[in-house]
Amino acid sequence: MGANTELSVGQMAQRSGVAVSTLHFYETKGLIHSQRTAGNQRRYGRDMLRRIAIIRVAQRVGMPLATILQAFSTLPDGRTPTRKDWERLSAAWREELDERIQKLSQMRDTLDDCIGCGCLSIDRCRLANPGDVLAEDGQGAQRWEHAPSD
Repeated sequence: MGANTELSVGQMAQRSGVAVSTLHFYETKGLIHSQRTAGNQRRYGRDMLRRIAIIRVAQRVGMPLATILQAFSTLPDGRTPTRKDWERLSAAWREELDERIQKLSQMRDTLDDCIGCGCLSIDRCRLANPGDVLAEDGQGAQRWEHAPSD
């Protein structure tokens, strides 16, 4: 990297819109990388701006950092994603996002069944306690433990 293509950590933070601490965090997770100067200061290539933009968009739609890192690892030579790469990566995440949307829609549509019930064992609750085996014994608390005497 030449000096004219490198950004300091402060410049990278300003250009990318993320905090310096976030850049350090992304770097420790292997999502971005920097070079070190003779004075041990970080210098980022301008291509890291695109990586950071992709990370931020992916996080906004709920992709975990581990998933983003795995996607970056599919790029040849660890290069920064191109537009075509982004299309491939985002298409791979579409199925996961569609599944999340379906689950959230189902939760939204059944939320009125549990608001205000105060009980995690009602027989029709699909949100608060799915697979509740104690619900088979009826509604309400099924175990009662006495507090020790004072």
